[in-house]
Amino acid sequence: MEERADLKLVGTKESLFTQRIVWALKLKGIGYEFIEQDISSRSSTLLLVELNPVYKKVPVIVHLGKPLSESLVILEYIEETWPLNPLLPLDPLNRASARFWARFIDGKFYEAAKKAFFSSGETKAEGVESVAEGLLLLERQITGKKFFGGEKIGYVDIVVGWIAYWFQYVEEVGEFKAMDSKKYPFLDAWIKTFIQVPIIQQSLPTPEAVKAVFKGFKDAALAAAN
Repeated sequence: MEERADLKLVGTKESLFTQRIVWALKLKGIGYEFIEQDISSRSSTLLLVELNPVYKKVPVIVHLGKPLSESLVILEYIEETWPLNPLLPLDPLNRASARFWARFIDGKFYEAAKKAFFSSGETKAEGVESVAEGLLLLERQITGKKFFGGEKIGYVDIVVGWIAYWFQYVEEVGEFKAMDSKKYPFLDAWIKTFIQVPIIQQSLPTPEAVKAVFKGFKDAALAAAN
């Protein structure tokens, strides 16, 4: 896979949202230049302000000189621009269903995980309960399947993919436990299969790097609250 001069990905290796784009591009066989950012660096911050002035976050792709941000938006753009090796189903109803579950993950489930991660006491317990409810819904979706996309990794797998690796460190740093292989055996089987796929495995950041990022988020939240 040769690097393309007209396609750049601006992100961090530890970012679960950046990795979605890495996986999609590699699964489609699309070359790109990776511009790694150090979020603590002023130069990186200035670049993100320039490329993504609304959210100032990674990931951002720059294609033909034009920037595009937000991982779900970028995934849709990649799918439409390079339709070879499709990630979304061809059937319109199944495509709509895939988009529904992607929005569930980045909406309701992600917010529940944040609540469990950052909160304490009763509020934290409510967050953990909501996370467990979300995991049960995913368990039902993956039951009887190898991947959410069927026999191969698809759009939903890429969006849910952070649960396969990052979520264990969200639990560890956030001091809660929701994932249980006995309660969610099909989801657990998917996790083990997903992270063993070479394209996925080769892109994963180290546990230490991921935990350092999450600890930074936690410390910043505590400092802001005091």
